[in-house]
Amino acid sequence: MKPTFSIAVIIFQLFAFTITCQSQGFLKADGTRLVDGKGKPVLLRGMGLGGWMVQEGYMLKVNNEGQQHKIKQRITNVIGADNTRAFYKAWLHNHTQKIDVDSMHSWGFNSIRLPMHFNLYTLPIEKEPVAGQQTWLQEGFEITDSLLAWCKANNMYLILDLHAAPGGQGNDLNISDRDPSKPSLWESEANQDKTVALWKKLATRYANEPWIGGYDILNEPNIGFTDPVKDRNGINEEKNIPLKNLYTRITNAIREVDKNHTIIIEGNGWGNNYNGLMPLWDSNMVLSFHKYWNFNDEESINKARAFRKIFNVPIWYGETGENSNVWFTQAISLFEKNDIGWCWWPLKKIGHNNPLEIKKPTGYDKLLSYWKDKKNKPESAEATSIMMQLAANAALSNTLYHKDVIDAMFRQPFSNETVPFTKHEILNGSTVKLVDYDLGKNGVAYYDTDTADYWVSGKPGRGNNGNTYRNDGVDVFPDSGTLNQYYVGDIAAGEWLQYSVNVVEQGTYNVEVWYKVKQGKKSLTIGNAERIFQTIVLPNTLKNHSWQRALFKNLPFQGGEVKLRIGTSTGGMQLQSLKFIKIK
Repeated sequence: MKPTFSIAVIIFQLFAFTITCQSQGFLKADGTRLVDGKGKPVLLRGMGLGGWMVQEGYMLKVNNEGQQHKIKQRITNVIGADNTRAFYKAWLHNHTQKIDVDSMHSWGFNSIRLPMHFNLYTLPIEKEPVAGQQTWLQEGFEITDSLLAWCKANNMYLILDLHAAPGGQGNDLNISDRDPSKPSLWESEANQDKTVALWKKLATRYANEPWIGGYDILNEPNIGFTDPVKDRNGINEEKNIPLKNLYTRITNAIREVDKNHTIIIEGNGWGNNYNGLMPLWDSNMVLSFHKYWNFNDEESINKARAFRKIFNVPIWYGETGENSNVWFTQAISLFEKNDIGWCWWPLKKIGHNNPLEIKKPTGYDKLLSYWKDKKNKPESAEATSIMMQLAANAALSNTLYHKDVIDAMFRQPFSNETVPFTKHEILNGSTVKLVDYDLGKNGVAYYDTDTADYWVSGKPGRGNNGNTYRNDGVDVFPDSGTLNQYYVGDIAAGEWLQYSVNVVEQGTYNVEVWYKVKQGKKSLTIGNAERIFQTIVLPNTLKNHSWQRALFKNLPFQGGEVKLRIGTSTGGMQLQSLKFIKIK
């Protein structure tokens, strides 16, 4: 069974380095480096709290019209306005708490990026009682105050990120919860005024807080100013005049009340198009680039490094992730080799490729199906129970903890060693689940031929085709009809898995392997990194494709640790477990 998160994991994290930020004073730009108040360089290792204040549809498996206001509307249509308010109150309370921040610190993070939704801090312009004035809401500020207190207690920097700006800042609607039927940020002077006023309000409130790491003033603008038809997301925008004008206005407003904090800007085209934005207009700034689904080679960061050198400014990969563990390890190795800080995305969602996974409540698929095709509407009481359980499941104590993700981020970039995923022993009758292979890099703890998605670089992939349990290249699937059981499938020729096993009872064993083969006879080997102990042939399974048993016979095991490898030269099989039967 996949373990839920426990307090013990927080207190004792075997699979991560604890990298505590001991810096003092305000983070500042010093040439190409970020330094603390004592002038000591700081390399940010951060996590973004996506899905907390700003829900995006894919994080909740709502994959069509996934803006938060659309999701809220769908929920309201099923459970009513009062119950919807109760859901969002519980969601905001449960999603991120002190235990989340304590855990991130214990794993090795030294910073947190808070994606803010403006509507928790101020009214939309359409709802302002007096046009042009700003009504301030306490909820967002109080949530931010609490998060800052938890960060301070852990010596972690909190970076404020305006993720959903008034009106929305681009044509990727989900990112900023944009409603295209209303004026966007770029189409409304009132929305721009509200954005500037919000940043001035935040800067006034936090001007003297050194654990605020900086102001990330606009997340991923993606808008074509000069060619809105062919360049909807601003990837090829040459001048970016409205963007620079707004950035300058926000900077000036902040500097009226706050001379201390670093101002972070992002280019157009989802953060990477800085045409027209240079040179910089303030001496304490950082350029934030975003990186997704491309190769982790030097070429992929050349543009960012060039900007750092030419303009003598720190750079930061302020949002990245959403891939496999192999990609995570590659990216962090690349960043840190080049002295570049980073921030991952997100901490938790419904899905396996993040540190924490929010479990889908029983019955949630019924709601998703109804929202998709408008058939078989659930009863309000049932739907309310499902949604309140979803909010409860967002609490860390109810999530699934993916220790393989943390290991890939904090240990594997700096080590080629493997460590056990769980405790395995060889004694009479013991079983090894084959999904519990060692933690480590591809080619060291396992070998898989499809390990990550590089579609932006022209090489699409999946990593784990089963999208469950673990986030390596190995394809793990749920065993239908068997609760909390998994198997390794889609096994290709030449792939293998390694297990660190402690031989408690030395002797000679027969080893049962439970498998399925759909077509033809397949070979399977058992051995270690140096040699193959034995090869057997797996015949077709029966027509009902139930799990079948094959035997490796008369294998001698000496006492102590053994690193077993299970592999194939033919592929085309599914593997569930090994059972060790002592014969002498």
